Amino acid sequence: MKRNVFSRYETFVIAIIAFVQFTVVLDFMVLSPLGAILMPELSITPAQFGMVVSAYAFSAGASGLLAAGFADKFDRKKLLLFFYGGFIVGTTMCAVAPDYNNLLIARIITGLFGGVMSSVSLAIITDVFKLEVRGRVMGFVQMAFASSQVLGIPIGLYFAEKIGWHFPFAMIVVVSIAVGILIVFFMKPINKHLESPLGINPFQHLIKTLSQSFYLRAFAATTLLATGGFMLMPFASPFSVNNLGIALKDELPLLYMLTGVFSLVTGPFIGKFSDQIGKYKIFVIGSLITMIVVPIYCNLGITPFWLVLVLNIIMFAGVSSRIISSSALLTAVPIPQDRGAFMSINSSVQQISGGIATFIAGLIVAEAPGGKLLHYDTLGYIVVSASLITIIMMYFIHLQVERAAKQKMVIQPQP
Repeated sequence: MKRNVFSRYETFVIAIIAFVQFTVVLDFMVLSPLGAILMPELSITPAQFGMVVSAYAFSAGASGLLAAGFADKFDRKKLLLFFYGGFIVGTTMCAVAPDYNNLLIARIITGLFGGVMSSVSLAIITDVFKLEVRGRVMGFVQMAFASSQVLGIPIGLYFAEKIGWHFPFAMIVVVSIAVGILIVFFMKPINKHLESPLGINPFQHLIKTLSQSFYLRAFAATTLLATGGFMLMPFASPFSVNNLGIALKDELPLLYMLTGVFSLVTGPFIGKFSDQIGKYKIFVIGSLITMIVVPIYCNLGITPFWLVLVLNIIMFAGVSSRIISSSALLTAVPIPQDRGAFMSINSSVQQISGGIATFIAGLIVAEAPGGKLLHYDTLGYIVVSASLITIIMMYFIHLQVERAAKQKMVIQPQP
């Protein structure tokens, strides 16, 4: 393998997309640890907190569908800036929201714009990088998730305790503005897909993309892929504090930080292995790890900090392997002229299914006197079942991608 896999500009693109994902992911993930603060401070139930999380997902899903028809008709840089600007506005509203209702509205607006960011970012990655190195690219971009845990969440939790729960959102706004400026001045236009115009209107493009059987199989797999994170993550903080006995002020930020450090280090290696060993093989390994650890974790009672940390690290290793490998594999599904639409719909499906999963999780989980969460183990069993089915679904996607690669041709979806 050559030493310089990426050019200087490609390295910049990876970095900028990683920073974009860092801010968007942090905006979503910070709600989970803030749950232990928000629920008592705003006097809301687990179901109401689940609605705050799922409101973002539902609005993100709706905007993804609306944007799908237009996603391949504009320079991807311009699309990135448009939606990132709206995301900054929505996050600013979160930073000044005085109560639950205003926070709920702010999350809806943030989701309308932030939910499309992932699809635009993936379309850019697919346009700029070849399939043979996309595992590496996704490994580096996945570092955004880990970085949000290493830097964002512990810092956000610290200042949320010292200043108030609004501060983490204000912190995200400042970082996002800086990233937006870099995109404006240093990212090149990404418009090669416009050289082969589709010649159909946005609505027809949306229907055409939704009618492809191969695309539909990918969307179905994405639906189940979203189940795990959206079901467990929103209630991970209250579960850690009230069920596992993790101290909110001292141990919880440390738990997120140390787990994030491990994910930050392993992300690029997982991406590299997915390119070398096989994206589907890494996905299966990650899924099996997740299926073993999740039910153990969800059934724990008061547990020593070191054991919770070890289980978190192993569980996140499995989850990261699933995300990196599946994301890289799914980028090979659409033809170039459908990439933007496919990624937008796929992101929309992910957000909507995740929103439904969060809402259902909020109905399943109950809060006992003293704050202990009940039925969290039920969520774990659902995640395991979804993971098992997803292994089978991703296998058929892997077969068709592999078949097309061997024939040295771009996948042509069947009508």
